[in-house]
Amino acid sequence: MSEAWRQLGTPRAAGILLIADHASNHVPADIDLGIDPALLTNHIAIDIGVAEVAALLVQDGAVDAAIFGGVSRLVVDCNREEEAPGVLPIASDGHAVPGNALDAAAREARLARFFRPYHAHIAATIAAHRPAMILSLHSFTPALAAHPDQTRPWHVGVLYNEDDRLAEAAIAALAAEGLNVGDQQPYSGKLLNATMNRHAEGNAIPYVGIEMRQDLVGDAAGQALFAARLARMCKKVALNIRA
Repeated sequence: MSEAWRQLGTPRAAGILLIADHASNHVPADIDLGIDPALLTNHIAIDIGVAEVAALLVQDGAVDAAIFGGVSRLVVDCNREEEAPGVLPIASDGHAVPGNALDAAAREARLARFFRPYHAHIAATIAAHRPAMILSLHSFTPALAAHPDQTRPWHVGVLYNEDDRLAEAAIAALAAEGLNVGDQQPYSGKLLNATMNRHAEGNAIPYVGIEMRQDLVGDAAGQALFAARLARMCKKVALNIRA
């Protein structure tokens, strides 16, 4: 384990690896983001419900292992390219993050402490135990505070970039659960896909990005229900891979 990442389960070659960039809202004691601490339970700081759903998927054997980002996305956003301005967000959904207005040396130190070790661990895990499939797990808010008029009706979104081998099977499996499935919604994997671009597409490993709506996974009952749905989806998609 590391302050940059946390892992559940044991990776297995030809198995399923889950990656959750934004599963933590931890801010180390020596980092001051300059925000109201109450915001650390908000969607700008953490993908609500992801850690719990991922843990259930590992516990039930639907995936072999899960790798979580170790700190809040406000400390460092690991689902960005390293050079992207948003990797250390100075604002999110209308909230300023003044503690991220860093000089070049402090920015480099933050990346070296969290971003690079996280991605290095994923890369090493894949190299040692190449999975048959990667599941990227995120969650999204039903409405952004900055755009309250733009509601997001989808229960779940399926994201992908150039490699769409699993997308159709995943969409069909989730639709069969009675869910309103967004194909490249509430945003496109062609725009927000940095971790999967690097570790899945970069290694020609089939993957699917899943975005769960946060109001559906905000409590234990909703998390258990979504974990069961995703477990069934993984079985169907895995059969599609073997076919």
